[in-house]
Amino acid sequence: MDILSISIIFFCVMEFSNVLILYFNPESKLGNGVGAFNTFKDIKKDEELNLFSHYMVYWVAGVKLIFIFLLVVILLTGTEVTRLYAVIAMIISISTYFIKLHPIIKKLDKMNKITPKGYSKTLGIMISIFLIVFSFALISYLFLI
Repeated sequence: MDILSISIIFFCVMEFSNVLILYFNPESKLGNGVGAFNTFKDIKKDEELNLFSHYMVYWVAGVKLIFIFLLVVILLTGTEVTRLYAVIAMIISISTYFIKLHPIIKKLDKMNKITPKGYSKTLGIMISIFLIVFSFALISYLFLI
């Protein structure tokens, strides 16, 4: 098994655990659970907002599943070149977190709207680890050819 496949499997396993959290325990503070957002508890008071927030949580989980299943198809049927481009695509797509989402969660963290305090930093580190793993796999692959 090559380094590209290993990095893709690592991502799929980690993200699948996030999907399980989002579908079956969205209020969790683990992984991508939205329980860290203090407002999520307040939303329950308004049925319309509660339904909307749960819809968005399940939508995110569904999008994650699409990525996971596409990556599994690439693992099972794709060529080495396809896996290479999949890893490059993952590096680019995961990097977009730092453009819009990270500034928002950092601001919420500073406003004390996230529990535990500092969660934005933890999430940023976790996402950086994905980037490091994929980048390491890419660099290793390119230099081991």
